[in-house]
Amino acid sequence: MQDSILTAVFLPLALAFIMLGMGLSLTTKDFKNIIVYPKAIGLGLLNQLILLPLVAFALVQLFGLSGTFAVGFMILAACPGGATSNLITHLSRGDVALSISLTAVSSFITIVSIPLIVNFSIGFFGEEGSVTLPVFQTIIQIMGVTVIPVAIGMLLKKKFPLLSVKADKPVRIASAVLFALVLIAAILKERASIVEFFILAGPVSLALNIATLILAFFLGTLFMLSKRQRLTIAIESGLQNGTLGIMIAATLLKNSEMTIPIAIYSLIMFVTSALIIFLANKKTA
Repeated sequence: MQDSILTAVFLPLALAFIMLGMGLSLTTKDFKNIIVYPKAIGLGLLNQLILLPLVAFALVQLFGLSGTFAVGFMILAACPGGATSNLITHLSRGDVALSISLTAVSSFITIVSIPLIVNFSIGFFGEEGSVTLPVFQTIIQIMGVTVIPVAIGMLLKKKFPLLSVKADKPVRIASAVLFALVLIAAILKERASIVEFFILAGPVSLALNIATLILAFFLGTLFMLSKRQRLTIAIESGLQNGTLGIMIAATLLKNSEMTIPIAIYSLIMFVTSALIIFLANKKTA
């Protein structure tokens, strides 16, 4: 995935389309929910923006990873929740309004935090000569493929509400297909070593996903949030925007190996998501 049409054109466009689709589901009310659900929003952002990178850093150290794989996990941990988390929350009977609000707010905040966390990780784990992200330029680039498409989607929803409702399902399906294509491309690029990579990154990915889900749910219980809010925060913390992570690694850093931990985590998080959906619906049946 190095310096190709795929990484230079398709990947950013795919991410922009996915974020446009997310914008079609957002309104300004979702940002006002910061006031309506201050404790839930605050705890969700704490898990997403601070605890997740810390847990990822600790696990990478614990499993003895270094270089590109370690940086790949930190890129993943720096990314916000993806639009997929809203769908999983809905299917799990969680608090969809809270999920959408957390995704929206974290997507804006991580524009600034991503280059800081990634550059720290490259300095700490990276190999000699590793490329770092120019902070201001990276902020502009991430805004171009996340914030601006989201804003366009929100504007379309406000101006053409009926059209937005009709487009919602096709856009979601197309977004899922694009996300799958991005994952497949990342894996195929390193297919010669994929088994070895899965052995290295699989245990860390599973540990990070489960640890994040449990920690978020436990803190939600500790702060006496409702069951639906606890479940939502756990899902929002455990499901990352893998497409954004892959774009940062492949397009901005031009390092295909860094995409592998992100791709493997994305596969694992869908398996755990299916389990969460099953258990949540079983209990409410």
